[in-house]
Amino acid sequence: MNAIHHSKVRPGDPALAARLKRETEGEVRFAPADRGRYATDASIYQVEPIGVLVPRSVADVQAAMAICREAGVPVLPRGGGTSQCGQTVNRALVIDCTKHLRRVLEVDEAAGIARVEPGIALGALNDALKSRKKFFPVDPSTWARCTIGGMAGNNSCGSKSIRYGLMADNVLAIDALLASGERFTFGEVPDNLGGEVPAGVAALVQSLRALGAREAEEIAARFPRQLRRVGGYNIEALTPAARAEGRGNLARLLVGSEGTLAFSASLDLKLWPVKPRKALGICQFPTFRAAMAASQHLVTLNPEAVELVDRTMIDLGRSIPIYRATIEQMLIGEPDSLLIVEFHGDDDAALLRDIARLEEMMGDLGYPGAVVRATDAGFQAAIAEVREAGLNIMMSMKGDGKPVSFIEDTAVDLPDLADYTERLNAVFERHGTKGTWYAHASVGCLHVRPVLNMKDGGDVAKMRAIAEECFALVREYKGSHSGEHGDGIVRSEFHEPMFGARIVRAFEAVKDSFDPDGLLNPGRVVRAPRMDDRSLFRYPPDYAADPAVQPALDWSAWPGPQKGFLGAVEMCNNNGTCRKFDANVMCPSFRVTREEQHLTRGRANTLRLALTGQLGPDALAGDEVAEALSLCVSCKGCKRECPTGVDMAKMKIEAQHARARKHGVKLKDRIIAELPRWAPWAARLPEVANARDTIPGLAGLSERMLGLAAGRSLPKFRRDVFRDREAVTAGPRQEVLLFADTFNRYYEPDVLRDAVAVLGHAGYRVRPAQAREEGRPLCCGRTYLAAGMVDRAREEARRTLEALSHTDAPVVGLEPSCLTTLRDEFISLLPGEASRRLSERAFLATEFLAKEDAPLPLHGVQASRAHIHGHCHQKAFGAFPAAVKTLRRIPGLEVTPIASSCCGMAGSFGYEAKNLEVSKAMAELSLIPAVRAAPDEDLIVADGTSCRHQIRDLSGREALHSIQVLARAVRPA
Repeated sequence: MNAIHHSKVRPGDPALAARLKRETEGEVRFAPADRGRYATDASIYQVEPIGVLVPRSVADVQAAMAICREAGVPVLPRGGGTSQCGQTVNRALVIDCTKHLRRVLEVDEAAGIARVEPGIALGALNDALKSRKKFFPVDPSTWARCTIGGMAGNNSCGSKSIRYGLMADNVLAIDALLASGERFTFGEVPDNLGGEVPAGVAALVQSLRALGAREAEEIAARFPRQLRRVGGYNIEALTPAARAEGRGNLARLLVGSEGTLAFSASLDLKLWPVKPRKALGICQFPTFRAAMAASQHLVTLNPEAVELVDRTMIDLGRSIPIYRATIEQMLIGEPDSLLIVEFHGDDDAALLRDIARLEEMMGDLGYPGAVVRATDAGFQAAIAEVREAGLNIMMSMKGDGKPVSFIEDTAVDLPDLADYTERLNAVFERHGTKGTWYAHASVGCLHVRPVLNMKDGGDVAKMRAIAEECFALVREYKGSHSGEHGDGIVRSEFHEPMFGARIVRAFEAVKDSFDPDGLLNPGRVVRAPRMDDRSLFRYPPDYAADPAVQPALDWSAWPGPQKGFLGAVEMCNNNGTCRKFDANVMCPSFRVTREEQHLTRGRANTLRLALTGQLGPDALAGDEVAEALSLCVSCKGCKRECPTGVDMAKMKIEAQHARARKHGVKLKDRIIAELPRWAPWAARLPEVANARDTIPGLAGLSERMLGLAAGRSLPKFRRDVFRDREAVTAGPRQEVLLFADTFNRYYEPDVLRDAVAVLGHAGYRVRPAQAREEGRPLCCGRTYLAAGMVDRAREEARRTLEALSHTDAPVVGLEPSCLTTLRDEFISLLPGEASRRLSERAFLATEFLAKEDAPLPLHGVQASRAHIHGHCHQKAFGAFPAAVKTLRRIPGLEVTPIASSCCGMAGSFGYEAKNLEVSKAMAELSLIPAVRAAPDEDLIVADGTSCRHQIRDLSGREALHSIQVLARAVRPA
């Protein structure tokens, strides 16, 4: 019986929370929204935990396990929460290792071993090993955010398992905390345990070895002879034959145990030398079966990996802007399926010979001229990004029907692969659905997901029927039913048909030997619930949208209630791409805090719970939603970088609007929102408007009264504001409308004047984008949206559309956040043809110049190097490369993009006292250190007003808008 049913401690128990706060130094998270954010992983399940502990040390974990042992509370270790089978959700105390337990403890280069804490992400580990020319080779597609502890828990594999094996082959030892409170390092344990081994551990090891000897014949008869066999416990390591052959390392038993046997305090990993060069061949096939049949032949070329991309993934990838160009470059014509064959080595000439052999083999198989070569590092990186996003690309389908993970990791021998996949497709057809396929053709482990609606009881019934038929096929082919992502809830119940009753009783004996009270992640691997128990689903039978929520924006691109708002939120599949720490934007606040609530995934989960009444009535306007969104800087990085397109910035507008309707708008927020209306008056008396930073005491008063940080200087109003009449030039080329935003118009008017000069030198007829009536300039409404004042923003959008709908001339702007509002939020504020047409002809200045390839009489500037920081919205809308490209046209100027996320200023965010330290920390992650490292004579370039202010505030350097640099080049000194 699952011990979870016997625990008297309920979710959010205040006594348990209080004791954890007293007896550990960890961060205790027991609020309803905190529990809700940890109730899901990347699976179909949702199980509310009792609470969450974020430990600062292993000592905290030991103390928490002791408390839980005494109170009868289950414990669940958790890494990145990217598991797809439900093994990282449970009615337990969740121990989140990712914030603090993420150190590399030791590296022995000579022995090729690294000792690490469980919460370190694979990507971070390999970054730390680069200088040593070593790496850890098990590479799941979630490598940028999955943790070593989680990978060990799942016995992860990755694309290169044909070369390097599984986690079980690469984990040499685990320092384990046992349920009893004892601590022992499981690794190469000698036959004679000696007196130094604790008595309880010695008895445990002896009983395990006895079990291995007793069940050796059954194990040999029932375990699939597949590399990709990760189901159940690795009890083959306990057999006498395994010990005699050097495969009896006891760490293998803990690998794949999903936190049900012990907590991994540290892990010793086997390191491999880096192969610095690689070459890829992308093989094109007319049918899916042809690709499957070819796999067994392609692996004879000794590749590092052979990865499948099927037609569904090709089509979905093309529909996602960030992947479209890469997909097109990978294709010859319109193939049905691709196999990406990857070779690694030290010598380019040898790798090219490997590609030539691949091309020859494809010709022999009947597919001459069907290989796209990928030898360029940039192209290879783009292909890797597409492959790694395979799951999320599949999940980008809009609507309730999604590819569902439950038979995902079945594996069969390569000679059987074509027949097996064809028969499984027939199973899908009989049940009125289809499957999506991708991943590891090299080892016969294809990730397959039937498209089903988990809100529909009929489709849930189909899921079980398909699972039973699929696993029967797997047994027929003597394959493995669980080949990479583990067991969790979704596959554990199928161990008995797979392995037989005797083996499952052996699994249960192992569990009981380690955890007699059943407190370590109960109900996973053994004694599992039914995989189709809908009470455990993210979408249980009573799941429904709160009818009281009426969105203010248009969400009609997503079907469902609440005008599609909930459907948009549900696009978050919890796979955690937002947890990455690369050079793109998403998710800047998480990079600083490492808190689940300050993560796109955490915010989406909070919104979903609020929209479905799981956080109480009117929760969208409540404090828990507000707190989750408090550090969202509306960077829109998620809109582009989240493979399923979760646009948290737009969702935040809805939450701000709901809160404003219920609680009103704070004075400070209203003042900032109304900036476009009062700025013209402030500019008439700039000395008065700027007095806050010139008269002693006023800055402190503004902090006390309005919350504006006294330590921040505010932007300075200029008397010589930009006038629309200045935006007029006569040239032979087409007419261009210059959209003068509020910030540059009143704070930095020289930027707009330089834009007029550059466009004029390029030969364009520049005209102002101005309202039909005299007086107030046009406005994008961005400041109103930030305050949740959607109706006022809609008024501004209507004025702008009316003013610009009489012409098809391109609209060119300078401030990324303002210009992109014209081509994004306007469509949500005023859906229709006018908004769509404007979105298609609104461009940032450098974006327009790059698109038109406009002739510019460029000379050199008084600098040889420029370092350019991309505004978040520039990156989110794919406009940053255009700025870099345009500046690189300047003779003699070396242009280097700064690898940075958000600058941290983000409109008014960084000016607020409550956000000051987070704002600075965002900038200090990469942007400000890069600026400080740049020589004084180099140019610093940033197209965002807030970005330039942050750079000046924290580094003392003046940054230029890219249009200012171009202006210097067309008007040399």
